[in-house]
Amino acid sequence: MAGVKSRLTQDEVKQLQHLLGGRQLSLLYKASVHGYNASTFHAKCDAQGPTVAIAYNGSGYIFGGLTHQSYVSSGEYIHDEKAFLFRLKGKEGVLSPLKIPFKTASGAIYDCSDNGPNFGGGALHLLNQNAAAAVTSSNDNYTFSVADLHGNDLGLTECEVYRVEDISSFLESPWRKITWTTEERGKIMEEIRSYKPYLNSVPQIRILVLGPVGAGKSSFFNSVNSVFRGYVSNQAIAGSDNASITTQYRTYPVKDGRDGKPLPIILCDTMGIEENSGAGLEIDEVSNIIKGHVPDRYQFNPAATLHPDSPGYIKTPFLKDQIHCVAFVIDGCKTEILPEKLEEKLKQLRRKVNHFGIPQLVLLTKVDEICPTLEENVQCVYKSKAVEKQMRVTAEKLGIPLAQIVPVKNYCSELDLSCDVDILLLSAARQLIRLAESYLDNFPFEKPKKEP
Repeated sequence: MAGVKSRLTQDEVKQLQHLLGGRQLSLLYKASVHGYNASTFHAKCDAQGPTVAIAYNGSGYIFGGLTHQSYVSSGEYIHDEKAFLFRLKGKEGVLSPLKIPFKTASGAIYDCSDNGPNFGGGALHLLNQNAAAAVTSSNDNYTFSVADLHGNDLGLTECEVYRVEDISSFLESPWRKITWTTEERGKIMEEIRSYKPYLNSVPQIRILVLGPVGAGKSSFFNSVNSVFRGYVSNQAIAGSDNASITTQYRTYPVKDGRDGKPLPIILCDTMGIEENSGAGLEIDEVSNIIKGHVPDRYQFNPAATLHPDSPGYIKTPFLKDQIHCVAFVIDGCKTEILPEKLEEKLKQLRRKVNHFGIPQLVLLTKVDEICPTLEENVQCVYKSKAVEKQMRVTAEKLGIPLAQIVPVKNYCSELDLSCDVDILLLSAARQLIRLAESYLDNFPFEKPKKEP
C-alpha cells in the first residue's frame, strides 16, 4: 500500500512471522490513516483471503488475531479451524509472544459489516463502536486471561490489518537458472581468479559497497573473502547496532587463500546510510569516493565532508583509484517497511551514481529470513515466491531493473562454508566484475607497452 507505512519493527515482524508459521505480510488497513470505523475496514479488507489484525495500546502491548478465511460482511459466524488470538508484546513493550487457540472453530470469527475485526463474537473485537478501542471477553470460543492479552488496557493507539500470504510456497521451476554443484563453484572461482581488466592502468576493479545500517555491507566482503580463504573469516568489522558499525572508509582486496595473491577485485566499505540528515554516510561524501579522492582508513565525519584541503585528500586520482561499479546492499526483510526518509536517501544516491555513469547491482541480503525454508536449502532461492516478490518490490522502490538485483546470503552465524551459499556469493561477485568491465569499456584501449 504505497505511502502507508507499517508500525511494526523488523524484530516484531520476525516474531509475528514465527507465530504465523513463516508468512509474508502486506498492509491493507491502518486505522490512523484510514479511520477507526468498520465500514472502511471492510472496504479495505473484505475478500482478501487470510488476514491478521494487530492492535497497539498505550501500555506497550501488541496483540490481535489471525483468520484464514476472507471477510465478506456476511453478518454470520465463519468456521475457521486455523484462527487464533495472540500477544506479540506484553508489559512495557517487551517481546513476549503468546498464542491463544480457538475452542470452537464454528464461532472463531464473527463477520459483520457493522463490526471491525471480531474474533469469537466478542472474545476480541477491535474498532468497537467505530472508536479507537477494543472489547475482550473470555468466552466459549476463546478462553484466556484478558490481562495477559493486553494488560487490561482497551484503548488503542493504532490498529492495522495485513493480508497474510504463504511464503513457503514455491514456483515449479526456478525463474533464474543456477547450477548448484561443486564443479560450478570451482568454475566461477577460477573465472574470478583469472579475470584481468583490459586496461593496463587498472590492475584491480573497485566496487563501492553502499547500504543502510545493518543490511550486511561488511558481511558481504567477509563472506566473499571467506569463500577464497577456504574458511569463514571476519576481516571487516561487522555486526548490528542502531548506528553504523563501520566508521572508516576501507578498501579491502580479496585474497586467494591466506597467503595468496590479491584477486582483481577490491571491495570498498563505507559507513551505513541512515535516514536522518547529519547521521551515517552523507551523499556528498559518495561523490568524493567515486572520484577517488578518499584515502583508505579515512575517518568519516557526517558533520563535515572531505574537501581538497583535508589531510589525506587525493587531489589527482587515477582511474585505478576511482570506483568502477556500485553494489547497493539491501536487507530483503525490510524492503516493504523502509522509512520514507531512508528510501528517498537511497534514491538520491542512485541518482548521484547514475550521474557518474557507474553501473550498479543490488544485493538483496538475508534471503533465509525472507523465506525460512532457505535456511535448509538455499538452492530454492529462485523458486521462492517470497524472495521473487521482495526483489520486485526492491526494483520498484529503487527504480532499478530486476536484472540488476541478485539475492545473497552472507555468512553470519555459520562456522563452516557451504557450497550453495558460496555459489550465490560468487555469482554476485562475478556479476559485479562484469558490470565494472562494461564501465571500463567507456575508456580508450591502452596498447601494452613494449619491453625495452
